[in-house]
Amino acid sequence: MTTLSFDKTGADVVHQGTEFRLEKELIEDATRKSYMDVTDHEVLQIVEEQPSLSGEPRRIGDIV
Repeated sequence: MTTLSFDKTGADVVHQGTEFRLEKELIEDATRKSYMDVTDHEVLQIVEEQPSLSGEPRRIGDIV
């Protein structure tokens, strides 16, 4: 299971018991989008190869 926690400068991630941070710039580079327009599903796809996506994707701008 993966847990994502967003703030204005990036995302704290817990993936399979390992904690790490994805900085805003890295997320923007990986998605080629403005950080606030990226969705939680897109960040999950950066972390996991084949994530189990459920529910509607939410923009980071709406979360923070």
